Amino acid sequence: KMGNAESNTYQNHLSRFIPEEQADIDGVFDTLSGSSGTAGAKNGKAMKKTVTLTALQARKSIAYEPLPEQMTVRLYNGMKSIDLTGKSSTPNEQIAKEQFVIFMSNLLKGNADEKVTIIMRMISKTEGPVNGKQIQEFTEHLITSLVHVLNYRKELKGWNLENTRDYASGVKALASQLLSELKLADGKKPVGHQLLEATFDQSVIEDWVYRVPQISTFLSVVIRQGFQVLHSASDQANDIVNLVPGCKGFKGRGLSSLFDIPSIIYINSHLPAEYQHKWRLLFSSRVHGESFSQLCAHIVNKGSCIMILKDSDGFIFGGFASLSWEVKPQFQGKALFLFAGDNKCFLFSVFPSLAVYTCTGYNDHYMYLNHGQQTMPNGLGMGGQHDYFGLWIDSDYGKGHSKAKPRCTTYNSPQLSAKEHFTLDAMEVWAVGDIPESAVMKSKSILDVDPEAQALLEMIGKPRQSEGLREPVEDDDDGN
Repeated sequence: KMGNAESNTYQNHLSRFIPEEQADIDGVFDTLSGSSGTAGAKNGKAMKKTVTLTALQARKSIAYEPLPEQMTVRLYNGMKSIDLTGKSSTPNEQIAKEQFVIFMSNLLKGNADEKVTIIMRMISKTEGPVNGKQIQEFTEHLITSLVHVLNYRKELKGWNLENTRDYASGVKALASQLLSELKLADGKKPVGHQLLEATFDQSVIEDWVYRVPQISTFLSVVIRQGFQVLHSASDQANDIVNLVPGCKGFKGRGLSSLFDIPSIIYINSHLPAEYQHKWRLLFSSRVHGESFSQLCAHIVNKGSCIMILKDSDGFIFGGFASLSWEVKPQFQGKALFLFAGDNKCFLFSVFPSLAVYTCTGYNDHYMYLNHGQQTMPNGLGMGGQHDYFGLWIDSDYGKGHSKAKPRCTTYNSPQLSAKEHFTLDAMEVWAVGDIPESAVMKSKSILDVDPEAQALLEMIGKPRQSEGLREPVEDDDDGN
């Protein structure tokens, strides 16, 4: 009866996969079990195919090559944690096919409750509670494996490890951010050494996995892309389609972005869903020069965008503007202080810590841009108020401030820069999502809209001086 019960459990897990997916899993298991499960005979019976850690570690198979050693061991420990009580069990170091299938079923198709036992064993191969330090190491290995496998499978969509910051610090920053969501049984969030030394039981880890969707998503992508299973299935697209946005306008520039891959993934996940599929470079101080006029010329009327800055002390931070930046030459109704935007805007930090700061509802001082109007401060700001912005770039380009005593009223953000008044080292602005039609029309010259005006100028010997200086609204970079 026990054997039948186990068989039913196995069949229930198998039934979660459509035939195409079952064939994927069978194929990978057969490949991985080839060396350990070939037959021979034992007491006249053919040996059942199994997978060993040695087989998983053998990099000969393209099915498994991209996964780092540490994650290979963790996945193996997770597979081993599947209890097949009641079956004639395989030797302890070997993975039976039933274990392999149930492992795939729980991590790729299961809920937090089904995933947590496996994740606990991936964190620590011994039973019982785990400590914060072990969870930190697991999370860092998971993020490293994610970047590694996406790079190996050419799924970074125009980004690569050469045109972004070194991702090692990004891995640590993202792991710290995800760990900051851990709650003790009493609901408190430990920090610092208290977090690393605290112990967490299975119910706490289950709650964490449930509330922090990145853990399940990253595991799913690592398994699908690492093993090359279910990679053609429709739900695979949901995991990966907006995980990393397509990168446009960067190709051939010879630049390295201020973003690293983990921070791109994290910041992108906080954008409205309709903006997550593509980022397009609008402005880089290294390309377009250190000029506030150039900054305005490249970002005004270009739709929603992300700006990222690095100060002279190496701190990296920025903000998401949900609406187009516009220079307003006069007061318009309620906009006495020229503020715009909506509650989708946010500020963020990338280095030395990774965090997103969303709107508090305290006020609507989301975005501010003024240039050439002496009655109001000239510059670009987000959050807070005049002279006390959460983030401010002065029209005297190169100067800025981040004043939060102790927090920005609009975004609840702390001081983002190393010093309250900072010197700007570099800056990028990225348009996100598709270019809105209104932005396309506003970005056109009157001469584009009125060809007769252009022809008239040419007839009187005054060709367009700006021709060739303006960049195309969209580049031909395919993001690959």
